[in-house]
Amino acid sequence: MKPLVLVLLLVLAARAELTEQQRQVPLEQDSPDPKLAKIVLLAGSVSNKAGQHEYFAGCAMMMDWLKQTPDVWPVMVAEGWPKNEAILDGAKAVVVFADGGPKLPFLEPARWARMKKLIDAGAGFVMLHQAVDVPEANADEIKSWLGAVFQKDIGNRGHWDMEFSEFPKHPITRGVSAFAAPFDGWLFNLHFAPGAVPLVSGQVPDKARTTEDAKAHAGRAEVIAWAYERANGGRSFGFTGCDLHKNWIAESQRRLVTNGILWTARCEIPATGAPAPMTPTQLAANLDAKPAKAVKPAN
Repeated sequence: MKPLVLVLLLVLAARAELTEQQRQVPLEQDSPDPKLAKIVLLAGSVSNKAGQHEYFAGCAMMMDWLKQTPDVWPVMVAEGWPKNEAILDGAKAVVVFADGGPKLPFLEPARWARMKKLIDAGAGFVMLHQAVDVPEANADEIKSWLGAVFQKDIGNRGHWDMEFSEFPKHPITRGVSAFAAPFDGWLFNLHFAPGAVPLVSGQVPDKARTTEDAKAHAGRAEVIAWAYERANGGRSFGFTGCDLHKNWIAESQRRLVTNGILWTARCEIPATGAPAPMTPTQLAANLDAKPAKAVKPAN
């Protein structure tokens, strides 16, 4: 078999999980101008049920939102890690929207070394939802990169309604107003690094406090989004929501995440916040091919 044919077959096989619609989304397209702020979005592989962990669809929308800001070049990557790792070179920020724990897409030693090199060079770093749940062996180092990590010793997770109405003054909260996230999935009571700045906090149900440490703080508003400036000047942002894809309907959630990404890449954020327009058609686009939740037949 000719080498070129073999390479093409391997690429097609690696992307076999993508739907026909998803295959129309431009992947791993590098910036034509090194002056543009390149932001790489790592979308995790297919996970969970329909409407949850829609990493590809979520990153495709983030790419569209980031394109609204001048001098920014978003690059989308499918299945957690680029086929062409050179696409990471010169990235001003990397966004990880993927499963965490042992499924975190950059744990393999060579990938870890690449990510560490970017972090050490001051690249922005963003982790969303399950990505903040990291293996214990990597927790201390990732906490020094991100500013916080979920660990099962004190951390809690689950689904419940949350509403947010107060936000500290920060570039990431520009244009962010009160919003709700019905029955989204959350991780809280994280291990925070000194200097991490809480951005979004809210009340959680007492029954969600399953660890002894969390039970000791009953009634406390819990931080689910934060900003962090690393010792080397690099910036990071974390948000443990965005489990339910439908909750992107909240403009303030979209703006919060878009602002957070831009801030880590050291891009200017308008006084009214970054634009993050979305239509119902866009919300329904590029969903993973997952079986819908079974509906129990009526008697």
